[in-house]
Amino acid sequence: MRRAADQLAELLGREASSVSAVTATDDGWTAEVEVVEIERIPDTTSVMASYRVRMDSGGELTGYERTRRYSRGHIER
Repeated sequence: MRRAADQLAELLGREASSVSAVTATDDGWTAEVEVVEIERIPDTTSVMASYRVRMDSGGELTGYERTRRYSRGHIER
């Protein structure tokens, strides 16, 4: 997961903040990776994004897509 997050960060030019989910698939893995897209002060107003990352069984990134954007301080119910 760290490798996939690092590969995504390199592609986006932004640091991956965390991996919030991991799922095994028939041909590898999917992960939800949280990324800070726009840093603001205070940091609770920063814009975050969730990316769904697909990896093969060797851990190589095979695809990604942004699934949502939200404020860091936003809590879902």
